[in-house]
Amino acid sequence: SVGMEKIIKVEEDVVLREIAGECFLIPTGKTVLKYNGLLQVNPLEAELWEMLRQGTSLEQLVQTMMNIYDVQESALREDIQEFLDKLRESGMLMEDE
Repeated sequence: SVGMEKIIKVEEDVVLREIAGECFLIPTGKTVLKYNGLLQVNPLEAELWEMLRQGTSLEQLVQTMMNIYDVQESALREDIQEFLDKLRESGMLMEDE
């Protein structure tokens, strides 16, 4: 059920900025010391990031992106999972168990 879905959020002090037409996640404030430099993101990942700032679940991400991008669900799911893993590795992901 929807209620059981894990809520995923991201570090609030990390901001999405566009630099020379490319999007980057940039640590600010206290997170600067915590993370190693910038993380480049593609347009899909930038959209995901905005949703993650509000707090969302994997299923919500998949459903919303399915409506925006005309791609196969399996491919989309893979891309989203990859991005979440990337964020997890960099420590920017906050998961409520």
